[in-house]
Amino acid sequence: MHAPTSDNSNDDAPSCCAPSGPARSAPVGIGLGPRPSAAAPGELDAAYADRVELPGGSFRMGSEDTDAHVADGEGPVRSVTVAPFAIDAYAVTNARFAAFVRATGYRTETEEFGWSYVFAKFLPGPLRGQSQRPASAPWWCAVEGAAWNAPEGPGSGLDGRADHPVTHVTWTDAEAFARWSGGRLPQEEEWEYAARGGLDQRRYPWGDELTPGGEHRCNIWQGKFPSRNTEEDGYTGTAPVDTYAPNGFGLYNTVGNVWEWSADLWQQGDDTRRVMRGGSYLCHDSYCNRYRVAARTSNTSDSSAGNLGFRLAWDIG
Repeated sequence: MHAPTSDNSNDDAPSCCAPSGPARSAPVGIGLGPRPSAAAPGELDAAYADRVELPGGSFRMGSEDTDAHVADGEGPVRSVTVAPFAIDAYAVTNARFAAFVRATGYRTETEEFGWSYVFAKFLPGPLRGQSQRPASAPWWCAVEGAAWNAPEGPGSGLDGRADHPVTHVTWTDAEAFARWSGGRLPQEEEWEYAARGGLDQRRYPWGDELTPGGEHRCNIWQGKFPSRNTEEDGYTGTAPVDTYAPNGFGLYNTVGNVWEWSADLWQQGDDTRRVMRGGSYLCHDSYCNRYRVAARTSNTSDSSAGNLGFRLAWDIG
């Protein structure tokens, strides 16, 4: 199947965020394969990784930050109460997702569709020139053959990236992994409660200053987007999931690195978009200052890109 020729960008998201993929629906007759079975006892370590149990309670959710996009619905600031729950300390890694695929034979939606969005500068010249691009975000290329285990398309792989976050997974793929592992995607309010790490109304999981004392605390774009990344934080693309110091609750990379799917619909009713949180390595304040802990955006549940992953939550008590 060929990538779409039309511009399918997410109208609600600045163009450093991943374009949407609703027009790329799978060929007739192709499904997602069998429902994944639950993890066997010998696979539990791969399924669960490291979890942090949180007591829940009330916190002030949202923000009225001047960098917030009005359509994002960050505000008003309101008191929200969450029940006790557990959440991954890290985003789901390539290694964890590979264990899931080996155990179940699961085939991702992106593999069924035959393509996914890749940041243009990660591609060799010939492939970059052959790939179709959304008109509103020409730094994204629709690459045939790009998938979770081939992040930059044909010829690429996961060598040296076992501990990096899995990418090119749709919301449906994340849900399938969650069912297999016995967890679930976090509710949006759970995600923000956990990401704040116990701090009240701070811009970032560590405070209000982006680089306190000149220290980088997250993986985002430095330089001029999208032409030059100075890599001052140490990375151009994804970073290992345990990079940088954790927040006060022991969670790593809750802002930057990769966007994370949540369980929630963007709006109730007929809206099929799902909330994404946390920003990614492509976020830059000139386009998308969504690496703030309250920031939010959305994408269709069948969308995938090289900067979109997830972490899991679990009920406790």
